Amino acid sequence: SVGENIAFPLRHQGIKSENDIQRVIHEKLAVVGLSGSEKKMPGDLSGGQKKRVALARAIAMNPEVVLYDEPTTGLDPIRADVINELILKLKEELKVTGVVVTHDMASAFKVADQIVMLLNGKIIAQGTPEQIKSSDNEDVRHFIDGRADAEDLKALHRL
Repeated sequence: SVGENIAFPLRHQGIKSENDIQRVIHEKLAVVGLSGSEKKMPGDLSGGQKKRVALARAIAMNPEVVLYDEPTTGLDPIRADVINELILKLKEELKVTGVVVTHDMASAFKVADQIVMLLNGKIIAQGTPEQIKSSDNEDVRHFIDGRADAEDLKALHRL
């Protein structure tokens, strides 16, 4: 269940008091906008709700840093924006530093203070969202604009 999922790291860290565990479950579900979902099963949740449960679990131990791995992947634009707003809320209200790994540039531009772009394991750009948006690096421009270059399209010509 949702509650058991959030309780897992708490129990793993040795928290024994069921009252403390239930309190944290209720608190964290409220933070992510899923109050009252403790008994729901994963199959009963939408994709966005599952991502919010994962966030509740991630913040159950009050971490200083949360790693978000493709947090908006598979979500429609509205649900993706809900996740972006939640990331911002955690940053502001809980003072959680987020490291977001994403291909979703709209999300990156919304939630990031700093962006680092990699290509073939090497940093090709680093800066504020505005600095990245105004980059004259061709690879950065192609990625931001979602444009394939001639090299990317070579395989299509073989079909």
